[in-house]
Amino acid sequence: MAGQALYFHVADTDEARSAAASLKKQYGEMPLEKANVIVVLGADGTLLEALHKFHALKMPLYGMNRGSLGFMLNPFRTENLVQRLEKAQSVTLRPLRMKVQTRDGKNAEAIAFNEISLLREERHTAKIGVTIDGIERLPELVCDGILVSTPAGSTAYNLSAHGPILPLSANVLALTPISAFRPRRWRGALLPHLTRIGFSVHDAGKRPVSATADSTEIRDIAAVEVQEDQSIAVTLLFDPDHNLEERIMKEQFAP
Repeated sequence: MAGQALYFHVADTDEARSAAASLKKQYGEMPLEKANVIVVLGADGTLLEALHKFHALKMPLYGMNRGSLGFMLNPFRTENLVQRLEKAQSVTLRPLRMKVQTRDGKNAEAIAFNEISLLREERHTAKIGVTIDGIERLPELVCDGILVSTPAGSTAYNLSAHGPILPLSANVLALTPISAFRPRRWRGALLPHLTRIGFSVHDAGKRPVSATADSTEIRDIAAVEVQEDQSIAVTLLFDPDHNLEERIMKEQFAP
């Protein structure tokens, strides 16, 4: 990428602000409307925030870790930033879109680059029916919840719920139950990335359920439809020796 005009999206931490100050002094910063790449400084949550905030601009994002884990971020270094951007490899992410109907008949939508999760709101277990492309596949899942994960999000909440890690090029989604009670032997499914997934909440008055797309939560839902949103595409940039596909591969063999 020649002729970089940088805009910085910075986490609200001393570490990230200090890093931004050093980089801006060395490389300068353009107003967002004149930039051609967004440099994100923070942790994975900061990058996720930037994906939601800037996806409509169709501008590539290059993240550097100034937080904790930083799985989807490049290592932080102040030197050779322009050269790193010129050599960076790109990954295209497409989010999931959920369409929600609440118990009181309202409709809402939200997108998720990591996952969409349905979770019980109170002490009672949730009872959720599952359809795949309009066909009933699970009449009733008794559980704490269920989630749909993208490959990029498969190493996050999905992995902690014992879901599979998905290579970015696999073109599949993970459907993963959360603390399932019935059916006991169901451990989830892998679905083609364009699959339309439907959820219906049973006995919602006694067993209320919320739906969350990344950080957007909608409570007291009756039904949810989830599908990949083909109209949105975001480009992430990675150093060649820190390629996201390779990091996901290594994660599958981590001890």
